[in-house]
Amino acid sequence: MAKTWNEKLRAGKPAHLSIMTKPLWGLQTGDTLFIATPLMVRDYMKKIPKGNSRSIPQMREDFSNLHKANATCPLTSSIFARIAAEAALEDIKAGKNVGTVTPFWRLIDKNNPIAKKLKCGPEFVGKKRKEERLP
Repeated sequence: MAKTWNEKLRAGKPAHLSIMTKPLWGLQTGDTLFIATPLMVRDYMKKIPKGNSRSIPQMREDFSNLHKANATCPLTSSIFARIAAEAALEDIKAGKNVGTVTPFWRLIDKNNPIAKKLKCGPEFVGKKRKEERLP
């Protein structure tokens, strides 16, 4: 049986720093790459105040600075953002009030490719951003 998004949110490896063994994503051999967790991404989303937004690149930079890394993995950051968003959508489907779930629309805008993959679609993301007067 496939895992739910909430199970995926709580699964996986602990956050860690990885030393680059070859150049990739603008990093050089020996640079440090921070790998977050889905829960860290969710918690980051939860800390974005209502009426404010951030981008995934901003989140990655914040994580890099906090963990003294040269960069934060762009691939896993996007995957974990989707996991956190889908887990919030599962919570809504289970009956939780939209106002109490992770406000993923503050990190993912309707034009982000992730929004197109979400079960709610980019329309819901756009609606929530409009309600909060976000760009």
